[in-house]
Formats: sequence, structure tokens, C-alpha cells
Amino acid sequence: MQTPYRVLVVGLGQIGLGYDLALGPEFAYSHARAFAQHPAFELAGGVDRDATQRVLLTRHYGCPAFASIEEAAAALKSVDIVVIATPTALHAEALRSALARLSPRAVLCEKPLSQDLGEARAMVALCEEQNVALLVNYMRRADAAVIEVKQRLDSGAIAGPVKGVCWYSKGFRHNGSHFFNLLQYWLGPVESSTVVDPGRMWDDHDPEPDVHVRFARGTILFLAAREEAFSHYTIELVAGNGRLRYEQGGQRVEWQRAAPANVKGYTKLEAGPQPIENGMQRYQYHVAEQLAAALEGRAHHLSDGRDALATLAAMEKIIEKIAEQRGNA
Repeated sequence: MQTPYRVLVVGLGQIGLGYDLALGPEFAYSHARAFAQHPAFELAGGVDRDATQRVLLTRHYGCPAFASIEEAAAALKSVDIVVIATPTALHAEALRSALARLSPRAVLCEKPLSQDLGEARAMVALCEEQNVALLVNYMRRADAAVIEVKQRLDSGAIAGPVKGVCWYSKGFRHNGSHFFNLLQYWLGPVESSTVVDPGRMWDDHDPEPDVHVRFARGTILFLAAREEAFSHYTIELVAGNGRLRYEQGGQRVEWQRAAPANVKGYTKLEAGPQPIENGMQRYQYHVAEQLAAALEGRAHHLSDGRDALATLAAMEKIIEKIAEQRGNA
């Protein structure tokens, strides 16, 4: 049996540690739980400035926790995987420090890579220079339902081109990027975009526009919801032979086929949608599975640095358009 890959989680907030601490072992929403449970990995330690978070990691997972990457490097010497789960503004700093001190084989970074496109490009270039695999945690791409939809679109079982609507909230970069990247994965590169409504600023820095985006295999209208009302993350795709609904952030995925209606010459949607099985209850574990495949040279579905850059670049063009509209108002 292969020696497990040793993992250091930098940032012990919700995605790093907290999301599933109060949940049973059948849930895997955090990096700590996913890598602690997956047989291909060993959770070697964590890093956080907050002493309370460090205590929680050690108490729950029995591994050491450190106040800085420097402290972790002195104790651990090297690791195979560094997970960067700090706030986005600190991603680049954490990446540079980890590469300099820990010599990892791969880095798994939370999305988006950066709030600045130039900085994101520099992060990708640095990893390429050092021959370190850079993967970005657009975690829905590791889910079985998302992969199944991709295969159906590629094969024509879901007939394109498609038209659709995507609801998102909590900022275009922050949360909207999850669905923008997902739709690039399904529908191919962005060809054009039109801002319908520049919307408001979320958390005083991240716009929430309504925007129409043309991908290679379809067009999507992104609509901003208000997170303070309720979470609403839904994609609906209308194809030539049916309708796909990606509901509740991927917790329910359904395909509804088109079929002949009672009236000759007409077609309707079948009454009963067909569920597509998903694994969102253990989404971060599935990311670990995909990461193991990438490390072993097998096919995987994770977003790499270049793919994540394409997402960020397309979104930044839209954000620039918003700034121009506001400047001309």
C-alpha cells in the first residue's frame, strides 16, 4: 500500500475545520475531516493564528497545530499537500510561504485564487516554475452529479446548445465564481457577456450583478439573490430534449425529458423528473478523491490553476464593465 500523502491545512475556519465539527462522520464538508478520513492522505497538521482553532484541530484530529507556516515547517520539515483555506486576501502570501518552506507536490487553494487577476497570474506562474501542481477548490466539480451532467452534455444526451438561469448570492467573486466555473466546465469557454443590472456591492467590495453570459455551448443569465433573505443557489438548463435542474447548491439534481404530448405535433416535459445521484453530503471527501487521482497521474475533474485563471479573467471583464457603467452613470 502506498504511503499516505501528508497534508497541512493552512486556515482553520469553516472550510478548513469548522463546517462539520458538530456533524456525524457521514458528513465531510471541511478539509480537515476529508483528509483525516480518506485513506490516501494523512492529516499532518494545521495552521491558524487563532489559538482556539488550533486547540479544536488537535482535540478532534490528534494532529499538531501551529500559529504560522514557519512554525509548521520547522516541526514537519515538508509535506506533500498544502491546503490554503485562509481569507482570499491572504492566499498569495500563504502560497509563497508554503512553497518556500515546505516543498509540497501540490497546493489545493480555496476559490477564488485572488481578488486581483495579476496576483492570481503570479500565483499560477510561481507554481509552474517550481513544478508544483496548483488546484483550486471549486468543489462541486468533484461531485458525481456534476460529472454525470458533463458527460451527458459532451455526449449529446443533453442536447445543446442550452439556455439557462443561475441564481447566486454572497458576491459575484466570492460565491458566484463557484457557479461560473461550474458552467465553464459544463458549457466551455466564455465568448461574450452583457451586464443587465450592475446590482449592489456585497460586503462593501464584491459586486452582485445580473449578467448574461454566452458560453461555447449555451447562454446563461446569472441573477443575484439576497443572502440575507435565504440561500438560493440554483441552475436551470433548458436543452433541446429536456430540462436540467440543479437545486439547493447541488443537493438535488434532476433531469426531465421531453416527450410527445397528447396533441399531435406538440412536445412536453415528462411529469416525473429523473434524479441524478449526488454526493454533496461528502463533497470535500470527493475533492480528496479527485486530488488523489491527480497526484497519481489519473484523469480528474478538479479545476487547475489555468482553468481557475480563465474563470477569474472572464469574471473580471464583467466587473470592469460594471465599473464603467457606474462611472458613466
